[in-house]
Amino acid sequence: MEESLKSKVLRYRWAIFWVMAVAYVFVYFHRLCPAVVALDLQKDLAATGGFMGLLASAYFYPYAIMQLPAGLLSDSIGPRKTVTVFLSLAGIGSIVFGMTPGMGIAVASRVLVGIGVSMVFIPTMKILSQWFRVREFAFMTAILNTMGGVGALTAATPLALMTGYFGWRLSFELIGAATIVIAAIVWLLVRNRPEDRGWPSLAEIDNIGTEALPPPQVIPLWEGAKKVVTEPYFWPIAVWFFCLVGIFFSFGGLWAGPYLMHVYGMSRAEAGHILNMIAVGLIVGSPLMSALSDRFFRSRKKVLMLFSGVLVILMAMLNLFPDHLSVPALYIGMFLFSVSSSAIVVIGFTTTKELFPVEIAGTSVGTVNLFPFLGGAILQPVLGWVLEWHPKTATGAYSLEGYQAVFLVLLVVSLAALISSLFMKETFPLQK
Repeated sequence: MEESLKSKVLRYRWAIFWVMAVAYVFVYFHRLCPAVVALDLQKDLAATGGFMGLLASAYFYPYAIMQLPAGLLSDSIGPRKTVTVFLSLAGIGSIVFGMTPGMGIAVASRVLVGIGVSMVFIPTMKILSQWFRVREFAFMTAILNTMGGVGALTAATPLALMTGYFGWRLSFELIGAATIVIAAIVWLLVRNRPEDRGWPSLAEIDNIGTEALPPPQVIPLWEGAKKVVTEPYFWPIAVWFFCLVGIFFSFGGLWAGPYLMHVYGMSRAEAGHILNMIAVGLIVGSPLMSALSDRFFRSRKKVLMLFSGVLVILMAMLNLFPDHLSVPALYIGMFLFSVSSSAIVVIGFTTTKELFPVEIAGTSVGTVNLFPFLGGAILQPVLGWVLEWHPKTATGAYSLEGYQAVFLVLLVVSLAALISSLFMKETFPLQK
């Protein structure tokens, strides 16, 4: 094997990774963007809080439903084609969203966005499994999750500045066009595996017998799903994902921005600065969670319980002192909120993968990945209805009492997440 060919393969895979990583940035951006523009949308579309929750959840229902088919499409038509087609649909959905005349089209366009970006994560995992070795795979996954944090960052202050300059409609049209451009780059540069460029596989490059991942075994969807859902220890993880990540999506992805503007009187840009801490928490917290689990606690369950408890404390503080927090406290609180409700999922997915045989690892992760998005889809409109049940202020803003009730709901849900973590199985390798 010529050294030049080996180095060419090893270099080109990084180009593929960064293209897919940028695509994943758009996944997180589209997921969290309603928080910054929520009040503009509500005003222009004359929407109630319940409708705003429905609009935001319109992303999550199709995303959740499409997680299982994502693996099948990646196996049948290939991950490259899957990402190209569906990311283009997401771009079209964003453009239509910017042109929407009313709530009906707005909801339909967000459904299209949700369907489109739902087909990025699992196909990316399959592409990485063909271009990176086993010992490199976890590190690449952590970097990918960090890029999700970059997407969350762009959905905060940069989006606030962009909408302030262009308006929210043109902003989403431009973002949709950029999404389509990334989809085109995926088609032009990405290949499913080295062999698609006429190159040897990683196994051949490393002279066989190395840690290169073999081609994934195709297992019937429902057979694998049956094995997953009949495992008793799966359900505490599923409930944990539903509750804990549902809190992140519902509050961090929609109502955190209005809360800061209504209760603390912040401008959109000021709220966006604090919401940046969601991205910082995800970027910093993802590798931190892995280090705590692998090196410090040497446990999955302890880390999950610890940070579930942190989220309970945060929700209790917001319920008791919703309008008495200093600006530095809000920055710190939003950072800890992101770490304890989003970055921690790295350990949740690791636990899921380790709970099942490698043959159904993809199915297990795909199945459990339904639950965080169902949690977000259900909690977002619920919180909107809770706000609507309380009288608004003279300026039409949601009241302090309304947000206090929201935090009470989230406190109860966070307690459910903490309780579910107590019933999880320890899957850290040394415990097997």
